[in-house]
Amino acid sequence: MRLDILLARAASRLVEAGSPSARLDAEVLLCHVLGVDRAWLYTWGDREAGGSDQARFEALIAARAAGQPVAYLTGEREFWGLSLLTGPSTLIPRPDTETLVAAALSRMPARAGRLLDLGTGSGAVALALASERPDWYALGIDLNPGAVALARRNAERLGIANVGFRVGDWFAALDESDFDVIVANPPYLADDDPHLELGDVRFEPRGALVAGDQGLADLHHLVDASRHRLVADGWLLLEHGAEQGAAVREALCAKGYQDVASEQDLAGHERVSLGRWAGSRR
Repeated sequence: MRLDILLARAASRLVEAGSPSARLDAEVLLCHVLGVDRAWLYTWGDREAGGSDQARFEALIAARAAGQPVAYLTGEREFWGLSLLTGPSTLIPRPDTETLVAAALSRMPARAGRLLDLGTGSGAVALALASERPDWYALGIDLNPGAVALARRNAERLGIANVGFRVGDWFAALDESDFDVIVANPPYLADDDPHLELGDVRFEPRGALVAGDQGLADLHHLVDASRHRLVADGWLLLEHGAEQGAAVREALCAKGYQDVASEQDLAGHERVSLGRWAGSRR
């Protein structure tokens, strides 16, 4: 069967299955099978698909029609211009989290410094920031050993040497207390959040998504505990839900952070809240 016909049929099937990006999903999966980019696909769509390629592609389309995330089916996702390996042990890197990267970069001076990324998952944020600031050292922490193994593979694959990863429960794996910047994309959904039953989120690790106190428990913990790990005038930046900005700003102010503010994502939602720690480490 010709590639363009195969692609059109696959996209129609995904439309019927309710995919919000059916054509793109089909193109990405076919490119993955063929080992080509989308420009090649547009140019050579009149070529015939090999039997094994067609069978593999149709199996992936069936999995996508059942709801499996494209990033898990291909095993990779682009984030901040980096091609990252992904897997079911971690959240899928999303464009919203690039807001966290951009906000951190604007507060990381040109001099050498130390960055801590809590709940690092695939290492996306730590690797993005380490790639942009080669004089800095970035340390990523995650409770899931599978996530840490994946993050280390991503660092090796990308050739980013100024980064390390450890297994640990937030700060429990740390002796250090001299970080210039701490970033985190912690769990922030409530247990009954309807988003948990929608789209790719259904297949992602629930422990990386859900927190107590209506999604605010881990955010409050990080606001409190980070004070003891930041240098004077160090920054804490936290990703959170679209309706949680006010609560996180209130928590930051209550614990004595200065210059408290929130940054919006591309959709105009408050996505990252931050503050500068100017006090002593009590």
